[in-house]
Amino acid sequence: MDPLSDHKLQLSQQFHRDGFATVSAVLAPHECEALATQVRLSRRHSAGARNLLSHPWCRALADTLAHHTLLAEVIPPTHAAVQCTYFEKSVDRNWLVPWHRDESIAVAARVDHAALRGWSVKEGQLHVIVPPDLLGQLVAVRLHLDDCLADDGPLRVAPGSHRHEHDAPGSGPVACVARRGDVLVLTPMLLHASSKATGRSARRVLHFVYGPPSLPMGLQWPHRSEAAIVTE
Repeated sequence: MDPLSDHKLQLSQQFHRDGFATVSAVLAPHECEALATQVRLSRRHSAGARNLLSHPWCRALADTLAHHTLLAEVIPPTHAAVQCTYFEKSVDRNWLVPWHRDESIAVAARVDHAALRGWSVKEGQLHVIVPPDLLGQLVAVRLHLDDCLADDGPLRVAPGSHRHEHDAPGSGPVACVARRGDVLVLTPMLLHASSKATGRSARRVLHFVYGPPSLPMGLQWPHRSEAAIVTE
């Protein structure tokens, strides 16, 4: 097996076994800085940082990530980018997040169905908690626009927790430190948390969600990157 094929296999195996994996140097530093400028300009004219997929540059980036040689191993070719959220954590803009799973998705309209619960509105966008079998189809892709080291409030994950229903992280949580341009991929079913930042990094992150283009139960995505859908 050649080195690239071996790397692809290891990445796929880790993602399915542990629920997360890191891909280094997906983008160059100058590309990350250009994206940070795009985010800053886009946020001047948007209601919030959860709706970035409505911008052409963001849809183009989603397509680039979906077709990256390694990321394509864990993002199904039929999936589309359905959401992009921007996070910026620093000592001046700080928060902590307790252990949890990402159980809700953004949708276009409310649907009455017994399997749907916890309807809410976040920055003007409707969200709902959906069943685990749907969540298990989603892939989250976190692109780091800055270094995110141990004192920058990195995401902490509980490896393998996506395969059981316990709400405690168990032993051996992992801090997902990253360099600028690195990408962390994870399943929303994975238990994760983060602490407050104490370092000097801005820890800017673009958090994409990829999912099936069509949803069950009459639900519809609010945005969808059609360019991320590959048809044979």
